Amino acid sequence: MIIGKAGVTREVLREIDARLEKKEVVKVKMLKTALKREEGGRRELARRVAGSLGARLMGVRGYTFILYRPRRGGSKVKRPSRRLLGSWVE
Repeated sequence: MIIGKAGVTREVLREIDARLEKKEVVKVKMLKTALKREEGGRRELARRVAGSLGARLMGVRGYTFILYRPRRGGSKVKRPSRRLLGSWVE
């Protein structure tokens, strides 16, 4: 997923939500121009997106962050391990 120059819109949140429901782990990239439309820095933007979707922010690296949320109907996938995510986990 990419957060573009329009910033965090309902459509972007809806798409991230759908991908979290399907995959449980989503990597989101943000353009530098997206940060101009949003208050705070990149970490704050990532926290707000995670909070609004009920997801866990696994880490922020540059302009990319990873979100995790177990499926609502029960997860078939175990929570991602620290080894799997490597240096992404904060």
